[in-house]
Amino acid sequence: MTATTEPRSIYVDAAGFEVHATAWGATDAPGLVMWHGLARSGRDFDCIARSLADRYHVVCPDTIGRGLSAWSPDPARDYCFETYTKIATSLADQLGFDRLTWLGTSMGGTIGMRLAAGPLEGRIDRLIVNDIGPTLPEAAVDRIKSYVGNPPEFDTLTALEAYFREIYVPFGPHTDAQWRHMAETSFRRLPSGKVTTHYDPAIVRQFFDHPDDYEIWPAFDALALPLLLLHGADSDLLLPEIIAEMQQRQPAMQVEHIEGCGHAPALNTSDQIEIVRQFLVP
Repeated sequence: MTATTEPRSIYVDAAGFEVHATAWGATDAPGLVMWHGLARSGRDFDCIARSLADRYHVVCPDTIGRGLSAWSPDPARDYCFETYTKIATSLADQLGFDRLTWLGTSMGGTIGMRLAAGPLEGRIDRLIVNDIGPTLPEAAVDRIKSYVGNPPEFDTLTALEAYFREIYVPFGPHTDAQWRHMAETSFRRLPSGKVTTHYDPAIVRQFFDHPDDYEIWPAFDALALPLLLLHGADSDLLLPEIIAEMQQRQPAMQVEHIEGCGHAPALNTSDQIEIVRQFLVP
């Protein structure tokens, strides 16, 4: 097994869509899928993926409508968990992951819970859920609706970077180089020459066309595997009362509170990465 700490791009046809993923590590190493949040991409995991590529074949997909993956011609039909779980299952099959570990931030955590209690039950052997529970507070949903569907336009990439530095403060500490990396991997240029965020604004339709998509207590109750919940201490999405209910239903679940973060910890610092590593390699 020859490990590599350099990323490589892969493209697969999954559930009828061209899906891009950034991959790290040896292809014969144990599989570790990292799935991003609603308006982000797989490149968010570059720091932690590089750190874990010595032990894992790390694959960080871009959900359709984000990053380098295809956009849906029918957003009302496709931007939902039914489609995302089909894509994830197809991806796992094509990568030859008979067993895999799943790390999901926000939306990616919900996808992971749905898969571990459904199509990939018994194949996902450990699950890390980053700052999301089996239900969403209404105020947090309203906040998401307010900005995701109307991404601003900027004359320069540096102006877009400044915008990210403002709206993503809850992600926690970033170096200047990490903010620049986020900007350079999270933009698209418009016909006007201006730049905007990378994603299809129609991804927000999930909250209107599939309003119960994030309500998954039955799936959470069915989880039967080692489970780590990461909580941004200042999160408006994963509230203390939701964590308490999760602990009551899954008493063996490990919970780690990450200070200095809201929704959601970026997993880009050595202490955050070490929490994940210790869970993966006890």
